[in-house]
Amino acid sequence: MTSALERVRAICRELPGVEERLSYGTPSFFVQRRMFAQFWDDHHGDGRIALWCAASALAQETLIEVEPETFFRPPYRGRRGWLGLWLDHGPDWARVTRIVGGAYATVVGH
Repeated sequence: MTSALERVRAICRELPGVEERLSYGTPSFFVQRRMFAQFWDDHHGDGRIALWCAASALAQETLIEVEPETFFRPPYRGRRGWLGLWLDHGPDWARVTRIVGGAYATVVGH
């Protein structure tokens, strides 16, 4: 696939108890049988590479408002507070790591 996917896999594999499997035809990452992140490459022909992560509604709203060129409300999961992050324009991988860690904590904390 893409090098972005390999980087996302590496970030997720650093977290305890993470499993990767396909969900809705795309690589998805689970902990305690709950999804916390999903990698999308060309979702419904949009030509973009993105990561969707579990997040609080407040984090979603704030980040989208402050950085709409980087963050978005993903379809389907966005109404539950998930956060979309574009990966196709040189993302800050340290930041991606923090966001994935937050997504993981969001799911483990429930």
